Amino acid sequence: MQKNIFEKLITKNFILKKYWRNIDKQILFGFTLLFILGVFFSFSSTSILADERLDREYYSFFQKHLLYTIASFCLMIFISSINNDFINNTILPGFLISFILLAIVPLVGIEVKGAKRWLNLYFFNFQPIEFIKPFFILIIAKIISSNKFKNLNFSHLVSFLILSLIVFFLIIQPDLGQSVLLTVTWLSLIFVSGMNIYFIFGLGLIVVLGFFSLIYFSPDKFDYILSRISTFIDPSKGDGFQSQKAIDAIRLGGLKGQGMGEGVLKESVPEAHTDYIIAVISEEFGSIISILIICIFLYIALRLTKIIISSNDNFYKLSLSGLVSLLIFQTFIHIGVNANLLPTTGMTLPFLSYGGSSLISSGIVAGIILNYTSLGVKKLNE
Repeated sequence: MQKNIFEKLITKNFILKKYWRNIDKQILFGFTLLFILGVFFSFSSTSILADERLDREYYSFFQKHLLYTIASFCLMIFISSINNDFINNTILPGFLISFILLAIVPLVGIEVKGAKRWLNLYFFNFQPIEFIKPFFILIIAKIISSNKFKNLNFSHLVSFLILSLIVFFLIIQPDLGQSVLLTVTWLSLIFVSGMNIYFIFGLGLIVVLGFFSLIYFSPDKFDYILSRISTFIDPSKGDGFQSQKAIDAIRLGGLKGQGMGEGVLKESVPEAHTDYIIAVISEEFGSIISILIICIFLYIALRLTKIIISSNDNFYKLSLSGLVSLLIFQTFIHIGVNANLLPTTGMTLPFLSYGGSSLISSGIVAGIILNYTSLGVKKLNE
């Protein structure tokens, strides 16, 4: 009996040592730090929302954020520790399940502020698009790197059709921000795959023309998009209340900030704890902290770029390129909206914004990145 317990302890210790030896500690530390910062800033950004505006317990949103963060962190560790072949075998079923969930949103989804983006699972609402993003990148990487498609242009065409299907269901919701995010991520992925730069510009032009055609032929459904773009170009033509409040908050915070709990943005903007979290952080803790957060994302991207360059397997190279592009583009779209450099899109900041779907998606992306950098790339370069 004692021998069996001793053997189990040795085995468990060996597994932990192997995991720690193979994992990219710098990337793991970066993701962990972002999760911790998200919990800390959630306490400041959600307390007023819960207590004064929604008449709930003072810490209710913070407690939910903490639970989502713990679940997401555990998910990241689990995914990063499993055999990477298991992940590769779940790409297709994972994509199909998440795509079906996305497709039924217009039929059975719950409507919030004129948009159907969520499914009600009774215990919580979630956005299928947050779950489809990592699987979308992996299946595109698999298609482009597959030997089944001898013609690279044909594999690019197949990937474009998959993108178009997802964007179609996003436009119906409507969700412009996620449509743009997936499109630019896809463009970066096929660029890494070796597609001609002029062909990429041509596809980009087709996407833009298709987008404006939708707006032209369905002005009632997409009027809000034109309104946001018009307001962004000329604030006097529309209601730029949220954007103006966000930029004012960043300006008031300055370099050092107003102090924890002293910000006013979270009291005046409904989605401050999600879509405008970087403005809340800048107002209360200063632009220096926001710059630090940006530096963490950039350091992770730089570290991954070095690994991508050293990898000699096309699938892992494309997968990691797509995943890091997703994180960086989403981060800078969020910051761009907060700084009034981009039209309002409703984009969360990975790892830091409040929201179960966003946090779990961040955990999945981080787990796959850690898995491929520790097990996949290592195995391929041996």
